[in-house]
Amino acid sequence: MSTLALPTARYHPVSRLLHWAVVALIVLEYPLAWLMTDHRGAPEAALSAWHIGVGTAVLSLIVLRLVWRLVKTPPSHPPMPAWQERAAQVTHGLLYAGFLGLPLLGWVAASARDWPVHWVGLLALPALLAANVGWAELLGELHQVLALGLLGLIGLHVAAALYHAFILRDGGLRRML
Repeated sequence: MSTLALPTARYHPVSRLLHWAVVALIVLEYPLAWLMTDHRGAPEAALSAWHIGVGTAVLSLIVLRLVWRLVKTPPSHPPMPAWQERAAQVTHGLLYAGFLGLPLLGWVAASARDWPVHWVGLLALPALLAANVGWAELLGELHQVLALGLLGLIGLHVAAALYHAFILRDGGLRRML
């Protein structure tokens, strides 16, 4: 059952800018992650450095988004059943947790591998863990598994936005455009 487009309050321009900046970085980040090892699994230093730099940028923007969200309350959702409202809240919470936790875990994993971590490729950041080969492999694998889980959540978020835009036509997607 579809509804006619309803007037919907939009997100603040700063919120939209931060959202789409994170989207752009994520579109860059996942291919970098998949390409940053050679056929033997050894890291390609330049691609690894780019991956880490983009990851620190994502972390910075998510922190800014969370601070901004405390300052500027987002607009209310279009009317929807309670279960959809709850699903949206849980999904958004998990996305924020993922976009905070995954770069932090990557930083810890890079530290365990004794890889340098630079904020957006510019400022050297301290190691969060002493170099440790055993921990490095475990943390790297956990980082990969969580990255795939986050990719699934991103897919769910995009599918829900498209559902609201093209099936329900309730103006939900226009709030962020």
